[in-house]
Amino acid sequence: MTAAQRTTITASVLLTACMLGSALLLRRVDQMRTGATLQDVLYISSPKLLKRVSLGYEGLLADIYWTRAVQYFGRKHMAYSDRYDLLAPLLEITTALDPHLIVAYQFGASFLAPPPPDGAGMPERAIQLVEYGIRNNPDDWKLYYDLGFIYYMDKKDYAGAAAAFDRGSKVPNAHPFMKIMAAQMAQHAGELETARMLWVATYQTTEDRQIRANALSHLRALRVDEEVAMLEKAVAQYGQKTGHLPPSMSALVVAGILPGIPIDPDGHPYKLMPDGHIEVRQPDDFPFTQKGLPPGYKPPATPKLRE
Repeated sequence: MTAAQRTTITASVLLTACMLGSALLLRRVDQMRTGATLQDVLYISSPKLLKRVSLGYEGLLADIYWTRAVQYFGRKHMAYSDRYDLLAPLLEITTALDPHLIVAYQFGASFLAPPPPDGAGMPERAIQLVEYGIRNNPDDWKLYYDLGFIYYMDKKDYAGAAAAFDRGSKVPNAHPFMKIMAAQMAQHAGELETARMLWVATYQTTEDRQIRANALSHLRALRVDEEVAMLEKAVAQYGQKTGHLPPSMSALVVAGILPGIPIDPDGHPYKLMPDGHIEVRQPDDFPFTQKGLPPGYKPPATPKLRE
């Protein structure tokens, strides 16, 4: 057998193997796209190995893993789960296959870091994920924002948040908001207005439906917390002036303490309780609210997020 013949045979064998590998991979991809379980999706859980065997289909696999990550979190969140064990590996595999899928890092910042049942309770993994995103997309200021968001909201590390926002403020074409937030972290960390600014920015800087709904629900909760605190101060003021608690919200209006009957974000009047506390009429409509809840209130199995 001549050298040319051996080369031809070797090349043919390799070509056949590649074609067979491609066919098997595409069949596997098709199974994954049409109802495979998450265990099937994670059959190959190593991002490096997946990239080796993807045969150029990294983008397609990244889309599949990203879809699975969103579906997985959505199902678990609807069940008000206290465990999201697969969320971190799904997001890590997704971004390893496609390091430029910015929404996956935003999703991790919003749902990987917060404690259950609102997230996976893995802020360190979320930080690692976003830092990986920054290394691969160093000029995207939104990733520095996501990093600062995690440090502020979930780690309560205001110095870390300030450093992240400051790093992002130096990126070309960064939003001026980043410099403001860096200063805000250093001067007024922990205030209600700071949290509101962050959730507004989160809502405005993503197109992902779940992230936007989550941000909107937090903003609604912040408004309720702020209004309940204001109303309870008004009740205390009435008591100081009259020596007794107001019998109704109307009494606060008549006394000139309130301009009108206060309503919650859904348009329902707040309830004035006999002991002077303020409650919302439909607490199930306000996940994340800290104030205005009836004593012993437990959230429903399925939280209501508004988009």
